[in-house]
Amino acid sequence: MAISLAVIFIIAFGGLALTYLDARERPFMWRLAAGNIIGCAIFGTSVFVVACVFALTTVAVLACLALALLPVCVFVRNDFRRRLARDWQSASGKLQGASARRFTSIAFYGFFLLLFWLFFGQSMYETTQGIFTGGSQNLGDLPFHLGAIYSFTDGNNFPPQNPSYAGARFSYPFVADLLTAAFTRLGADIQSAIHLQNFAWAFSLLVILERFVASITQSRLAGRITPFLLFFSGGLGFLWFASDYWQQGKGLLEFLWSLPRDYTISNDFRWGNSMVVLFMTQRSLLLGMPLTVLVLGHLWRTFTMSEVEEEKTKTASDASAIYLSFAVGLLAGTLPLIHLHSLAVLFVVVAFLFAMRPDRWKDWIAFGIGTAVIAIPELIWSMSGTANRATEFIGWNLGWDNGDANLVWFWIKNTGLLFPALVGAIWLLARLRNNDKPGDPRSRTRELLLFYLPFAFLFVVSNVVRLAPWEWDNIKILIYWYVPTVALIAYAIAWVWVRGRAFRIAPIAAIFILCFAGGLDVWRTVSSQNRIEVFNRDAVRIAEQIRAKTAPDALFLNAPTYNPAVVLSGRRSYMRYTGHLLSHGIDYLPREDEVKRIYSGAGVSDILLRQASIDYVLVSPEERNSLGARDEFFKKYPLVAESGEYRVYKIK
Repeated sequence: MAISLAVIFIIAFGGLALTYLDARERPFMWRLAAGNIIGCAIFGTSVFVVACVFALTTVAVLACLALALLPVCVFVRNDFRRRLARDWQSASGKLQGASARRFTSIAFYGFFLLLFWLFFGQSMYETTQGIFTGGSQNLGDLPFHLGAIYSFTDGNNFPPQNPSYAGARFSYPFVADLLTAAFTRLGADIQSAIHLQNFAWAFSLLVILERFVASITQSRLAGRITPFLLFFSGGLGFLWFASDYWQQGKGLLEFLWSLPRDYTISNDFRWGNSMVVLFMTQRSLLLGMPLTVLVLGHLWRTFTMSEVEEEKTKTASDASAIYLSFAVGLLAGTLPLIHLHSLAVLFVVVAFLFAMRPDRWKDWIAFGIGTAVIAIPELIWSMSGTANRATEFIGWNLGWDNGDANLVWFWIKNTGLLFPALVGAIWLLARLRNNDKPGDPRSRTRELLLFYLPFAFLFVVSNVVRLAPWEWDNIKILIYWYVPTVALIAYAIAWVWVRGRAFRIAPIAAIFILCFAGGLDVWRTVSSQNRIEVFNRDAVRIAEQIRAKTAPDALFLNAPTYNPAVVLSGRRSYMRYTGHLLSHGIDYLPREDEVKRIYSGAGVSDILLRQASIDYVLVSPEERNSLGARDEFFKKYPLVAESGEYRVYKIK
């Protein structure tokens, strides 16, 4: 764990240095959070490029770490050093003395620090019995990420091929997993690296999001409320919770320590709590979202900047706004290999902002050029040689994932008070707009409503068009509609709150209703109520033997399930889980048929093994139960590894 902490600090400090190239004043905590995300984007992208040329060696990772730290050279300038010292002194001073404001800040950040630490500690843990997860929705995703990580560390998978579908380019955004692999190459263990990275990214998202919302709403309180609405997102599941509680004989506290199910994601609910269904399971989003919010912060400032403010900015900064937009574009350009859906969101947002503020065309074009410089080569690389079918990513699909449910009731059930609160927030902003003073830079209600338009557009599109082979994956776009939506709601709640004590019952009730169901699911994870086995002891042991006795580029045949033991070896599989392949737009059916025919032990099995160039075959309880694998057929091949009911046979 110490190694992971040290590497995170180095990366964050390098990224922090880059934030000083912008002349605007920023709190030290924000700079550190932004530095962590910027540094990870730089470090991860450089590791990818260097490893494709020199492999993922310790020397290569150290060289990339030095590159990520290189921006600290800006502190050779006295003015940058003075700003750093001033920011550090200001941050240290906020921890001294006693006041209600200091106590509130410490309690706010302390609560989320503890929450993230406990929550992401459940992502993965290993015991003598095997590898487990405490995430109710992480059973399939954890093996996928481990397969990617081990393919980098033990499979020499560079340039990256899809470890779940041999022979195809690995087009899934893999930088988050590559960062974990780089940490382990420096001596960290995978469990602590995943835990600390997820923890650091989540806390960075908290700080960046708080500052972003405070900036666009001009309300510090709204910035504090928004993270609660995001991280404890949910719908009307608390009504199902109440029903479950009344139908059993336990006390409330006893029931809370043994919740029978999730209350935001199930057959009844599809939206899910963001922590449970997104940030733990989709590590790419956990890194991509804070990066995207950072970019959105710059786009907001560009969109709302008046001529007077522009002149002040130009005179106060050595770099012009055009160069800054280009630099932010470079940062956004790393998103194709971090989280591609985030880049798609930025494309839509910039298109809208360009149409609404064409007078800022130089900034928009500079941002676009900067993005293209990095993004286009990454997109070309990831799309060439891929097995993903582009036609599977677009299609008509009314109602997102509502199934047969009424669309209005579907969204009310999944989000609860969200839409009524959104209507109230928009009404409030429209009303306050009439009181805006022309030319007052603090009057941003009109701009805020306009800034929300592209996100509302994304919501409509996601409810009409399927943007991924699996319709539920539209949530990767919808979550970006949700963030500014809860920001508007948080602003309305904060506005009512400051009216006086007599008005505070309504804001408290609104936050409670919006967060109750999500809080139940987060609590269920944090309190270790889920103990889900992902790999048993024999699977772990057979993977160790595979790593010791087979070549890193060996090709394995295994059942197309989510957790074959091959995952832990870093070796490539002919094919793995069909659910993942389907969600990535891969036509897996012909290959799945071959796998079934080989395991059947029919006369054509040997021919198919040779045609597919299979090096080793895994026969475990999964292959026997789901595919009817016959050990008698494979016994003619040399047995190279064995543990319990797991066998590995060498084909060639």
